Amino acid sequence: MIIGYTTGVYDLFHIGHLNLLKNAKGMCDKLVVGVTVDELVAYKGKQAMIPFEDRIEIVRSIKYVDAAVPQYDMDKLAACKKLKANILFVGDDWYDTPRWQDYERQFKEAGIEIVYFPYTKGVSSTQITKALNAVRGHNLEDVK
Repeated sequence: MIIGYTTGVYDLFHIGHLNLLKNAKGMCDKLVVGVTVDELVAYKGKQAMIPFEDRIEIVRSIKYVDAAVPQYDMDKLAACKKLKANILFVGDDWYDTPRWQDYERQFKEAGIEIVYFPYTKGVSSTQITKALNAVRGHNLEDVK
């Protein structure tokens, strides 16, 4: 059985998220999705608009997702090892960065493949948040 793993905040769920999950599920038998907890989102200097409990329930309810688990830290290798995942799915914005070149070496040593998926052009939660704030007459500083 091929187990795939991916993670994300999944705030303001959009078609890019759905495309990633659909494509990932097409490459594995079981897809496990880590949903970033609110504390880790805050640690990264951001704030989710939708609470963690709602975000994980949305992800859990998607037909391509076999299991949704909380993501408490950024250690994707440890998560893959714990879940016995064979493949890690990530967005291609990470491809060929120095950080991910090192990750690729570590994952290869652990026998875990990394598959990069292209981001859906023109769609991101950050862009959606900015558009909502503009329509509502807020600036980003008001939301933080």
